[in-house]
Amino acid sequence: MKKISMVIPREHGGWAMVSIPFIIGMMAAKPVLLHLPLFLAWLFLYLSSYPLLQALKKTTKRTWWLQWGAGYAAAALLCLIPVLLQELWLFWFAPVLILLITVNIWHVRRKSERAMLNDVCAILLFCTAGAAAYLLGGGTWGRELAEVLLFNFLYFMGTVFFVKSVFRERKNKRWTLYAKVYHIIALVLPLFTLSPWMCVPFVYPLVKTWIYSGKPLKPMRVGIMEIVGSVQFVFLTLMLL
Repeated sequence: MKKISMVIPREHGGWAMVSIPFIIGMMAAKPVLLHLPLFLAWLFLYLSSYPLLQALKKTTKRTWWLQWGAGYAAAALLCLIPVLLQELWLFWFAPVLILLITVNIWHVRRKSERAMLNDVCAILLFCTAGAAAYLLGGGTWGRELAEVLLFNFLYFMGTVFFVKSVFRERKNKRWTLYAKVYHIIALVLPLFTLSPWMCVPFVYPLVKTWIYSGKPLKPMRVGIMEIVGSVQFVFLTLMLL
């Protein structure tokens, strides 16, 4: 019997992006039971994106990719139904998600997935889940929500700058400078928010970038540093926000 391998995204950083903004948004408000099916729907939607985008890029096994994508999408819809039945306002997130996903598809079709605009839109897409989780937990539209979005965006955009500075743009001195300047800005911006102590979770990314950007690093070492960064960001944010 032929072994069937499960199709899951290969980008390890994606798992942090799909979960951390949601967790922070949920905890910044109040966890409720509906957060569980909403997160499962969001997770399955993320899982569906990988095979569906692969189907756009590859001509071989396209049917196989589409089957996996459709299966994950169906699971996402099943999890989303009980949430939408009680919180119909979540439909308002659909146009935003569609717009950001369209940008992603546009870059995939042109084989420019690593473009900065695509990275920005991808991070905004993940941050949108944090906004939905915050509002579902009783949070309201306003400065608090904007800052939840800001902190998530600042952190994950910083990971983009850092990873590029040690891999694809490692020999680009200008990019190394961009990465360092960005992390200084990310550290300073929280000082002007309702939660000035939120500058603390950005100390580690700044130090890491200042020491290692522009230097050759093994992928595993970078992966470990990113895991440490994500963990400290979650715990410090939950304590300080």
